[in-house]
Amino acid sequence: MLKLDNVCGVPISHQVEIGDDTACNWLVKNQKNIESVLNSNGVILLKGLKVLSSMKFSQMLKAAFNRELQEYTYRSTPRVLLNNNIYTATEYHSDQVILQHNENAYSDKWPMRLGFVCMTPPNVGGETPIGDSRKIYSSIPHEIKEEFLAKKIKYIRNYGDIDLPWQEVFCTDSKEKVESFCSKRNIKLEWRGEKLRTEQTNKAVQNHPVTGDPIWFNQAHLFHHSALPKDTEKSLLDILSPNELPRHVTFGDGSEIDIEYLKIIRDIFQSNLVKFKWEKGDLMLLDNMLWTHGRTAFQGPRKILVGMA
Repeated sequence: MLKLDNVCGVPISHQVEIGDDTACNWLVKNQKNIESVLNSNGVILLKGLKVLSSMKFSQMLKAAFNRELQEYTYRSTPRVLLNNNIYTATEYHSDQVILQHNENAYSDKWPMRLGFVCMTPPNVGGETPIGDSRKIYSSIPHEIKEEFLAKKIKYIRNYGDIDLPWQEVFCTDSKEKVESFCSKRNIKLEWRGEKLRTEQTNKAVQNHPVTGDPIWFNQAHLFHHSALPKDTEKSLLDILSPNELPRHVTFGDGSEIDIEYLKIIRDIFQSNLVKFKWEKGDLMLLDNMLWTHGRTAFQGPRKILVGMA
């Protein structure tokens, strides 16, 4: 059985005593316990495992999750594929903060399991803060939840020179494959020469398939232009309308979302942060619905690898 503690500021953590077992063997032996903890509490931080390569990390995640890792498609951030569906963490500049979010919550399909491993801890900062999605949901004012529930959310993306090109987002150079993907996922698509525009309307709240808990599961607070640095937001809105921005979000009926609502939601995400300092070899396993994640700014080298299942 896993001996669970409450250390490093993370609700569920465990100092692994491997002995003569390999890391993968240990994870296989404890897989049912890991699954049980992830389905109820949603997060485990394992310390003491030796992770020497992205290939080893891939094997460990398959053992921990007992399922294959998935490709990162319909992307919203730049990452580098290493091998076996293991990726670098989002390749944003070190001075940028990544706000709390659930992976692919802007889509109608998302990974249920995330794994993060620290290969190189940063000198300063660079934490991966997490937040309890159930607490976030319960903290959002009733009137905001009701409007989002009733109207849903429309995500608008214009792929071009400013944001990720559509070839990177959909992992293909084929327009036909993009059209097939969008048709299957109920994504409205419009070609504008070699550029692409998409719209997709999704629920703002999802119920966890195991616990049944309602989860605030969307990225309205990230896709809206008010999430940008003020100077960047102004420079873009000086030349583009909101619907022409690389990313924009409205209610499902096309009406604009109150910016004050989004500020309240971001503040709630921020007030529910749990942080810990990465150490080499730390492995964090996350239920992607029950917990959000983000990134603080950092100094020095930082190498965090990510896998999804």
